[in-house]
Amino acid sequence: MKINKSTSLPLDKFIEWALYDKNSGYYMKKNPFGKDGDFITAPNITRLFSEMISIWIITFWKSIGSPKKFNLLELGAGNGEMMKVIAETLKKFPKCFDACNFKIYEKSNFLINQQKKKLNSEKILWIKNMHKINSYPTLYLANEFFDAIPIKQFKYEKGILFEKYYMLDQNNKIKTVFKKASKENITNINSYKSLKSLKFIEFPKYGLEELKKIVKKILETSGCLLMIDYGYLKPLNQNSLQSVINHKKNYLLNNLGKADVTSLVNFKLLNEFFLKNNLKIKKILPQQRFLKNMGIIERAELISKKMKFRDQSNMYLKLKRLLSPKLMGELFKVSLAYKSKSNKFFGFN
Repeated sequence: MKINKSTSLPLDKFIEWALYDKNSGYYMKKNPFGKDGDFITAPNITRLFSEMISIWIITFWKSIGSPKKFNLLELGAGNGEMMKVIAETLKKFPKCFDACNFKIYEKSNFLINQQKKKLNSEKILWIKNMHKINSYPTLYLANEFFDAIPIKQFKYEKGILFEKYYMLDQNNKIKTVFKKASKENITNINSYKSLKSLKFIEFPKYGLEELKKIVKKILETSGCLLMIDYGYLKPLNQNSLQSVINHKKNYLLNNLGKADVTSLVNFKLLNEFFLKNNLKIKKILPQQRFLKNMGIIERAELISKKMKFRDQSNMYLKLKRLLSPKLMGELFKVSLAYKSKSNKFFGFN
């Protein structure tokens, strides 16, 4: 996509171009994960995180009757670290491992190649179309996936809803303009109670379209969506977009195609969406509480017994990053939407 003076893009299409354009998109040409990248996600902080997710997968499989076959589909697998640990952990539970069809949904060919270097591709299938999934129960796993899906932004002025756009001015500089929102967008926004009374609205239209595909499949075959991301429950009523490059904050319009662009996830809105689309939900938990429920501290204490003091200290510093309310412990949330006869799931009860 070329941006010129005649081009006026709504915010979500602008972000889509910056992140996913085939030629210049951020995720399409580089590996941003880890110390040498632009940011670090939980699986890259410590494998304890992925081990807890692995145990949750096993307990979920058991809770739905230990089917002979089920799909584990990771949405956007980053550098492949979490799926690597999950596969290694499930191998210790042969019946679950043999029943599991490992799949990764990834848009970036560059990242697919990075993931294949780290993972045993014989057991894992990469897909780009979520419709092409068999009829087995499917467990969708999304860790820091939804925050990277472009959002729309709106604001009310004198009772009229306006949508945010970007365009080039006469000096070829990107400027912000607001245009009257379309009837379709107004109708969509007004259908959500969690967005009422807000003067500034972030609406994940692209994200909800992706979720509709997932919900449709879960309703057809049973299963769930386990989502871990940073976000909020109470309406922010303000801009949550942020950009990062080299582990530092970046002005959104600088380094386009070279910096990450994300937004905070509105978990209350997502739960409302799931309920409207006939999925059951569990109470959203802070990451700290979920991981503690899963036994991450006990696991850390067990493996620390075989470590030297220096390695112990390093491990507990990483654990603090995941659990501290001032770091990832409260900012990151864990949600579960599902279709199952069982309503009891480890970590949420």
